[in-house]
Amino acid sequence: MTQVLFKRKPVQYLPRPVIEDDSSEACSLTIQSIQTVWVIPETNEVFTSYEPYLQRMDFYKQRRFICEITGHSGLTFFEAQRSEMEESREVNSSFPDALREPILRRIQFSTVSRIDNLVDEIFEEFKQDFYPGEQVLILLEDNTRLHGMIRDKANFPEQTNPDGTVKAPAYARYLVKILDRPNEEALLDQEHITRDRKMFTKQMLRAFIKNTVTRESWNGAPWLVKTSIADEYKIPTEVPKHLQYGAKVAEKKAMKKGDQEGFFGFFASQRLPELKPAVKVQKSTKPSINDLLRAKEEQFQEYQRSLTGNPTFVVPSPSVVAATSSRPVKPPDIGKKPQTAPPAPPSPSVVIKTETPKPTPPPPPPPIKYPIEDLEIPPNRESAPRPALKFVQDDQGNDDDDESDVLSGNIKPESVGPLLETWNTLNVFCEVFQLDSFTFDDFLQAMSFSSDDIDCELFVEIHCAVLKKLVNAEKDQDGAVQISLPDLPIEESDDSEEEEDEEEEAVIEPEPVFTRMTTRSSLAKAEAENLRKAQENENIENPEEVKLHRAAEMFGDYGWIDRLRKRDFRNGGWEMVMIGLLHQLSVRPRVEKVCNEILKILAPLDAEPTKETARLQYATMDINLRIQALEIICMLSLETKAVKNYLEECSNQMTEFRKEKIEYQRERKAALEELRRLHEEKKELQPERGKSPSPVPELDNLEDSKMTGLDDETDQVMDTEDDEPQARSLRGGADRIMERKRKLEEERERKEQQAKQPKGSKQYQRVVKKIEDQKARVTKLEQKIADVDNDLREADCPRTRCLGKDRFCNRYWWFERNAMPYNGMPQSSTADAGYANGRVWVQGPDDMERLGFIDVSEEQKMHYMKEFKMTPAERRELEEGTSVPNAQQWGYYDDPESIEKLISWLDGRGNRELKLRKELLVWRGTISEYMGRRQAYLEQSADRAESEEPPTKRVSTRNKTYVDDHKHRCMRWRNSTALSENGHLHVDAGRPTKRTKRATDDPKELKATNRQGKPLTRQGSRYKF
Repeated sequence: MTQVLFKRKPVQYLPRPVIEDDSSEACSLTIQSIQTVWVIPETNEVFTSYEPYLQRMDFYKQRRFICEITGHSGLTFFEAQRSEMEESREVNSSFPDALREPILRRIQFSTVSRIDNLVDEIFEEFKQDFYPGEQVLILLEDNTRLHGMIRDKANFPEQTNPDGTVKAPAYARYLVKILDRPNEEALLDQEHITRDRKMFTKQMLRAFIKNTVTRESWNGAPWLVKTSIADEYKIPTEVPKHLQYGAKVAEKKAMKKGDQEGFFGFFASQRLPELKPAVKVQKSTKPSINDLLRAKEEQFQEYQRSLTGNPTFVVPSPSVVAATSSRPVKPPDIGKKPQTAPPAPPSPSVVIKTETPKPTPPPPPPPIKYPIEDLEIPPNRESAPRPALKFVQDDQGNDDDDESDVLSGNIKPESVGPLLETWNTLNVFCEVFQLDSFTFDDFLQAMSFSSDDIDCELFVEIHCAVLKKLVNAEKDQDGAVQISLPDLPIEESDDSEEEEDEEEEAVIEPEPVFTRMTTRSSLAKAEAENLRKAQENENIENPEEVKLHRAAEMFGDYGWIDRLRKRDFRNGGWEMVMIGLLHQLSVRPRVEKVCNEILKILAPLDAEPTKETARLQYATMDINLRIQALEIICMLSLETKAVKNYLEECSNQMTEFRKEKIEYQRERKAALEELRRLHEEKKELQPERGKSPSPVPELDNLEDSKMTGLDDETDQVMDTEDDEPQARSLRGGADRIMERKRKLEEERERKEQQAKQPKGSKQYQRVVKKIEDQKARVTKLEQKIADVDNDLREADCPRTRCLGKDRFCNRYWWFERNAMPYNGMPQSSTADAGYANGRVWVQGPDDMERLGFIDVSEEQKMHYMKEFKMTPAERRELEEGTSVPNAQQWGYYDDPESIEKLISWLDGRGNRELKLRKELLVWRGTISEYMGRRQAYLEQSADRAESEEPPTKRVSTRNKTYVDDHKHRCMRWRNSTALSENGHLHVDAGRPTKRTKRATDDPKELKATNRQGKPLTRQGSRYKF
């Protein structure tokens, strides 16, 4: 039977059970029995109950078995068994019969552990050894080949000289019958005989060994031929004693014991007894010579026993005591002549020194292997706290000196998170919304802007652009709604109230039953009590809904969806759409409270439900409610097909960028290898130092900078940039031009220096020219890799990536890290700002992290206090300084000095701060650069506002004039993207044009675009100079 492997060991079959008949007499399965049994035919296993049978079948049907011959895993037992049977038949039919017996005899009892080594050893030994009955190929002198068969074989042993050198190696002669020439035979050696390549290969040999030989799993186990096959070829199966498991175990034990009980093991494991001089005896009594000799003999024997076994030092024998005591000694035996000898000094005796064993000191604790949990690192009370955070609510009132056009009331701390989320969404998907990019400072100012005379174009265009994505235009799929909306709230009409009153009147109330005698006064009291209870029950069952707003009254036959389809946004139109949308969303429990709070302001009970009311109320609504309303519609826009298809296209484009980067990296690696080779050639051809005292310095610099990193070059694709970006943002055209000019100047100066140096041979000059060309090629490839890295970063839109978390689980965000350019779109109306957000934001820990790390249980507090002399909350207060208590509150850093202090404050020994510190070091240069740009832009805007006002700039549309008042930065923003692609702003209704429909409006034809509005391709994603 084949041996299927389970966990690399042969499957052990269950023994046959003993079945008892009705007479309770045991009988084997061969005796007739009337008991029902279950049998697995493939293994011939028998079960007397059904449950063990099912359990065994479930075990066999697991895909955890291995075919021993092929090595295929992940099979059921039955599949592995069929595979082994088929492979076994194939091996038996294809393997040469003449080689079976000699190979099996050679393998029997072999102790080579790995089968790969065994196959190699057997193959090398038998590839030039042939046996009678084997078909071979005969190689003649003229290179012709004939088919033959070995008839006989004669082995000749090795011949040696008297000095031991080999005189003639061992060889063999074969009598071969030539099959192609009847009645002809030849006597050949192994040099003129070979096998067919397909007859004897390592693969066939491996399969044959696995099919015929087994080996136990213990270390040093020999290979054993299967019993049935060994009987067939008369191969001995009795394992030699030295190869049996028991002998191996005994040998290992003996070696181990010998190591422990050796001569040096005794002194290492046990302390030698302390030898002291014997007690001094009186001068009057002297031991005899025999007593002294006997005492020395006993001491020597005791010492011998201590060396050969576990020493047990005993008290000296009586003879030694007698020899060392003051009592008279027994005279020598009678008949023997006493011998006189000079008195010998008393010999030392073995004395046991009884000492109480000193307790062994505990082993020192193992060294801490960093990084570890951040809060398990001991606090440093002398270190400076984390740099102080800044908050939006503190800086909000400092933006404008004239606050006449700014909403009263500051932004709440819990509104900063939704504000950042909304700004990030609008800038990441600005191509889908057809919006110019804008800075966070302008966005914050626009959200708080309020004026009765002029509108803020940034504020209006944001709302209109997002609303247009929720419902298509009339001519686009008949104005299909792109989001899922709940049903409108049911408003009770007067007719339904009248019908309910009639039904109530039609109900006949049962007369009260009185169980005792009543008077008129008591009857009146009872009726009044019944009426009161009935009224209370009615209020409980049908509570009267308190009217909060008049949003439902603002719409008649012209609903908000129809208004949105027609793009009727002017003169309070988009505000009406917002009211209708929020009114319909108020049915959802998750946003019910927020929607009703906003609607109470937009459609108050004390004002008429008109468009003018909606426009005026939205213009004066609190900034926190504005943020919540915009957040709701931005979250709804993420459900649209336009956004989903844009994300899918960006994901596909990122895959193409990664492949492109891999190709560039491979080319760069090959170019560096070629550059290394050219440098070696150049060193061989370089003139002597005396003739060329000024070697080319840039070549040495290149070896130091470029060649050191060549061995570590890999093809791994990284979506991050270096510490200092080698390439500016693809949108910064002016920066790219200045960078190229600087490089050209450096190249020109280097060539002028090289021209002044003495020339070498022509071949040397050719090598130098090749080096220069190769360096230019490497630089070009590095620039292409940097460009692809930037494309990958900007196309990474699915989610905003966090920089990391610190020891107190505060999250750090730099929103320009992915999915947007560092400085906004170059074609944006506010592109001269040169930045997008320009801050590193710090978000507090969420509730789960706060409860798990900071606000811990009392038991954990006591444990932490015992170890660090403070609680986690006290440590946070000490080390953070200004902090954000929870995930709903945010702070920020906006200057490079704070970033440097933050990096110094982070401890790289902690798990979280190690990752955060690494990310900050990678992005430090870019973050500092755009923080500086933000500061310069804000200072420039402040100086511009204080200077004399230039003539007012007006941008006219069909119905409204947007004015740049030079007091508010947000008023400078213009939606040039919508004007260039649509011919009008989002707030204006569409005009008939010959322009083809945008890809983002039709999901089927959507194509991802870059920040320039072009398709995300190599040609459309970079500047070409």
